[in-house]
Amino acid sequence: MRTTSNPVFRNLPKQEGNGYASFGSATAGAAQATQQFGQPQYAPAEPYQTGPVSRAMTIDDVVTKTGITLGVLTLTAIISYFLVNNNPDLASPFVIGGGLVGLVLVLVATFGRKMDNPAIVLAYAVAEGFFLGALSFMFTAPIEAAGGISASTLIGQAVLGTFGVFFGMLVVYKTGAIRVTPRLTRMIIGALIGVVVLSLGNLLATVISGGSFNILRDGGPMAIIFSLFCIGLAAFSFLLDFDAADQLIRAQAPEKAAWGVALGLTVTLVWLYVEILRLLSYFNRN
Repeated sequence: MRTTSNPVFRNLPKQEGNGYASFGSATAGAAQATQQFGQPQYAPAEPYQTGPVSRAMTIDDVVTKTGITLGVLTLTAIISYFLVNNNPDLASPFVIGGGLVGLVLVLVATFGRKMDNPAIVLAYAVAEGFFLGALSFMFTAPIEAAGGISASTLIGQAVLGTFGVFFGMLVVYKTGAIRVTPRLTRMIIGALIGVVVLSLGNLLATVISGGSFNILRDGGPMAIIFSLFCIGLAAFSFLLDFDAADQLIRAQAPEKAAWGVALGLTVTLVWLYVEILRLLSYFNRN
């Protein structure tokens, strides 16, 4: 059974089902019982107990819940950006506080098996909105102040790049240009572990050196290569996310499981946006 690099998807409860569904199909859903999406190799261990009044999750549920989550995140990020723009002292508290709260909520959702809880998912969107709005200001304000590209243009490019990668990988997944195999899954998860270890090592070295050693985030050649690698890894992670979500739809998971899919996709989108914005900031420094 394939797994996913996204811990939210990896810990969603699973069920073996007979129905057929396909991500991107307008007719996907429970009516077709006699879609981080997938292959017919799904063999989960724990069945969903949907109950008599529950209906199966459809692609419409995934799109709706993901849209709501991203809408809340975007609105909060805009509010955060303007608050920080009026009072730059708020930048660090928003970045640190929003990032930590978002991380805690993901851990609670993942290990507490509460991925289908809309309150947790939307609270995560709010926390990450404050984080992203403040971080976007921190990346773009110095460039604009130095006479470089405007903050709105730089942020717009990052958003466009993020969704461009997302939809591009969705096309790659749907056309089968790259198939999600156990080998590909192991490679992506191994690369993800490597990125986490390198990032933590770089952070530790930066703290020990008092900020003088930050080779992976200083905007130099190694930092650019590392960001490009992270962007590529996040892009390939979408394939695993799509596949995991498609397996849930095929298994006729209950409708509320779409909140877990929305959370998982949002986590990957946030990571991708941050890496693209960081890379663009490197190229636009004077």
